[in-house]
Amino acid sequence: MTIARNSAIKATTTASNQIKALLVGTDQALRDHMRVKSLLQLATLCSQLAPTSGMHAALASLGRRWLELHREVIELDRLIRELVRHTVPALIKRPGIGIHSAAQLLITAGGNPDRLHSNAAFAALCGASPVQASSGQRERHRLNRGGDRAANSALWTIANNRMIHDPRTREFADKRHQQGDSRKDTLRVLKRYIARETFSIIRAALTTEHALDKAA
Repeated sequence: MTIARNSAIKATTTASNQIKALLVGTDQALRDHMRVKSLLQLATLCSQLAPTSGMHAALASLGRRWLELHREVIELDRLIRELVRHTVPALIKRPGIGIHSAAQLLITAGGNPDRLHSNAAFAALCGASPVQASSGQRERHRLNRGGDRAANSALWTIANNRMIHDPRTREFADKRHQQGDSRKDTLRVLKRYIARETFSIIRAALTTEHALDKAA
């Protein structure tokens, strides 16, 4: 479902960009009519155009396409939300973890059950394990460029959300900054911590699901 949702979102972006490109070549009156605040409003107006010209027909087609894709994204969001809440309800109760970040971590873990033997293995799978990058007398690590990029992106989103909205994380980030660490260094540490935190929750959830499947 996540793959389908991402594909639909990319397609809506393509459709909206095509609508905007076509509007550049239309008359001023139509452009003024299409000056609205949201893409939903723009697509709706386009879908209502009568096919009195090739331009209007193209805009109407693109508008209908965008609206259909938008409805598809909404439905997929609903299904993903239900799945995550059923499978790992504890995960989305943690600070900064939204439905889609939780879904991606669940997908990564579920697709690699042999990599769930330890939190370090899961961190490596997510590209969040530390890589030595020391120089001089100071010991440093760099971001791991390997692992599942989608899972790594989910960890980054969670870490970034916490740095903005979670007081404890903001305090931690401020201390790291005072010690001379860059934002990248802080994010690396946070991602490793979040991988460890989410690992225990996900493994417990997947173990329970597996036990229920066997019992059924």
